Formats: sequence, C-alpha cells, structure tokens
Amino acid sequence: MRLFVGLEIPEEVRAKLSELLDRLRPAARLRWSPVANLHITTKFIGEWPKERLSEMKTALDQVTGEPVPIAIRGLGWFPNPHQPRVFFASVRAPATLVALAAQTAEAVAALGVLKETRDYSPHMTLARIPAPSSIIELRRRVAALPSDDFGSFTATEFHLYRSQPVPGGSAYSKLATFPIE
Repeated sequence: MRLFVGLEIPEEVRAKLSELLDRLRPAARLRWSPVANLHITTKFIGEWPKERLSEMKTALDQVTGEPVPIAIRGLGWFPNPHQPRVFFASVRAPATLVALAAQTAEAVAALGVLKETRDYSPHMTLARIPAPSSIIELRRRVAALPSDDFGSFTATEFHLYRSQPVPGGSAYSKLATFPIE
C-alpha cells in the first residue's frame, strides 16, 4: 500500500481552487492535479505492508498538537521559476504546522519510515510540469489573476491516506482520521 499523511482541504477552499484550475488548465498541457486530490501532505510514507496497517495507525494516534490556522495564498514553482517541475499553491501557517509534520515524521520513523532530508515546505501541488513544456501562457494568466487568496481554514484533524494508481493518475482514500488536540 502506498501511504501518506495529510490535511484535508475544506469544500469552500476546494471550490475556489477548482475555479482557478478551470481558468488555468487551457493555458498549458501539464499533468494537472484532480481537484478531489488536493490536500496538504505532512508526511509521505510510501510503500507500507497492509498487514502492518494497524501498527501505522497506532503510531499516528500518538501524534498530538493544536489546531492549525491555514491560509491558501499565493502560487509558485518548484524547484524555481526558471526551470519549474511543479506548479503549486502556497500554504501559509504558523510553526504549529511544521511541528505537526515533525511529530508525524518522528512517529512513523519509529516504525522504520525514512526521515525526509529536506526541510518541510507545506504546499499544494496543482500541476506537474513535464519537460519540455511551454508555460508562457500559464505565466501570463497567473500574472493576470485578480487575487491569489483561495481561502482560510483551521485544521483540527489529520488523515492517513492511501494512494492507488488509476488511469491518468492516482486516487486517494482516507484510511484513518486523527484529531489535533
């Protein structure tokens, strides 16, 4: 099973992001993320044996924290704007989100999941950019947007997700939900 831990995006924020993607998709032939898949990853786990799923859930149940206020504001390019491979929406949150991600990483590391070597950089992947791709029109449309504020919410829970390959991408399903207390 391919797993990750993340935060769900509320419907009102998802609706604004859906409008954005509807505006931008015609501008470039990219691998656009389905709106239903938009989320904020706090820890990518990768392949995990199905027979050890309860062990993973028990470890994640030990993660504590406090509700996290989050704003989805701004758009950007990874690794840089000159040779982008990912187009993303920025996640603005206090240090409590970084702490939640760190605590999640510690909990699953105790089970043998490798720790990330890069700093945690919360974002929402809107599209993957295959090389070579022309994104001139996409950049023009992004620059012309009337606003790059897609809404705010407070995360009061996180989820263990399963990612399954389907034609044209992946489908995500929640396997467990954990409160942030």
